[in-house]
Amino acid sequence: MMSKTMIAVLLASSVLGSAGAAYAEDVTLNIESWRNDDLPIWNEKLIPAFEKSHPGIKLKFNPSAPTEYDAALGAKLDANSAGDIITCRPFDKSLALFQKGQLASLNDLPGIDKFSPVAKSAWETDDGKTTFCVPVASVIHGFIYNKEAFDKLGLKVPQTEDEFFAVLDAIKKDGTYIPMAMGTKDLWEAATMGYQNIGPNYWKGEEGRKALIAGKEKLTDPEWVDPFKTLARWKDYLGDGFEAQSYPDSQNMFTLGRAAIYPAGSWEISGFNTQAQFKMGAFPPPVKKAGDTCYISDHTDLGIGMNAKSAHPKEAKAFLEWVASPEFAEIYANALPGFFSLNSTPVKMTDPLAQEFVSWRDKCKSTIRSTYQILSRGTPNLENETWVESANVINGTDTPEQAGEKLQKGLDSWYKPAK
Repeated sequence: MMSKTMIAVLLASSVLGSAGAAYAEDVTLNIESWRNDDLPIWNEKLIPAFEKSHPGIKLKFNPSAPTEYDAALGAKLDANSAGDIITCRPFDKSLALFQKGQLASLNDLPGIDKFSPVAKSAWETDDGKTTFCVPVASVIHGFIYNKEAFDKLGLKVPQTEDEFFAVLDAIKKDGTYIPMAMGTKDLWEAATMGYQNIGPNYWKGEEGRKALIAGKEKLTDPEWVDPFKTLARWKDYLGDGFEAQSYPDSQNMFTLGRAAIYPAGSWEISGFNTQAQFKMGAFPPPVKKAGDTCYISDHTDLGIGMNAKSAHPKEAKAFLEWVASPEFAEIYANALPGFFSLNSTPVKMTDPLAQEFVSWRDKCKSTIRSTYQILSRGTPNLENETWVESANVINGTDTPEQAGEKLQKGLDSWYKPAK
């Protein structure tokens, strides 16, 4: 018969044994995201690469529909049922989550120092002291063109605005192609691929954007009105009926070979690669005159952070440290050409069009869209108003000066720059 001591020893060892077994079980981190298109990339490339170097941690990618993500994530976070890892929208939506205590500070995360101030600007507090998501990807603006059309017409890629309009005139005169594929029906296209594409060369990128936030510049100043003047000149090159042309119409017009130039965001690369039957090239927004510093909209689009109430903070931080690594950057940027790594370590990309876009970072200064940080928190919303005015200017229903006045008046009605 077993003694009481013996039973106690056996019980203790079995409890310790089971505790040891529980400890040895894999921890699963759940990832919240709106990028449901990325599910195969996570399952086939990113997750296997991470799990291979991090035994004991498993990842599960759980995307929602993009239009439902913000509301669904907010409800889950409020109910303490959200995943450990949160894919972060840029600027105010993620800042609000951090201010509610739902995203953790990542100031002490190894590798977070590998990102530039512009890269971190979308996921930090207004004072710049706390970063709460690892910057992952940006999209770059410029122009995609039909190389075969350019070769056929003997055209060179324009460097300056005068050269740009000379190219458009030559395409128009020849008559084979519509010079430029863009419509104004959906409004945002005119602002995002028009005003925010060419504007940074006028307001000098971050310098102008920050001066606007500080109240030192106004939207009625020449550097903010002049891009509208250039945009007004686009009207003659957009083809008949551009006012009724939607964003998908513009995409089709270009990929079917009917237009020679497409004012673009780099997110088009994957789709255009599969749809266009001709060789494509890209060029950055032309500068006003030769020798000017060039600026590009290199717009922060996606970050990844940690649920402040995660039951596995240690493992979540190990994952985020990997997200901040060059290994993650290389896999992600090549799996999604046109979504560029924000990591300071250069990423070698295999897609030639993506490589062309990202090469502009070496010669131009990067900035983000002027309306995205702080200036669209009130009503009227400056981002949405800029859509309307960009379309109005191209359509000829507002002058560039009227557009600047309307935008500044709307901003003045609610925004008081910090003194």
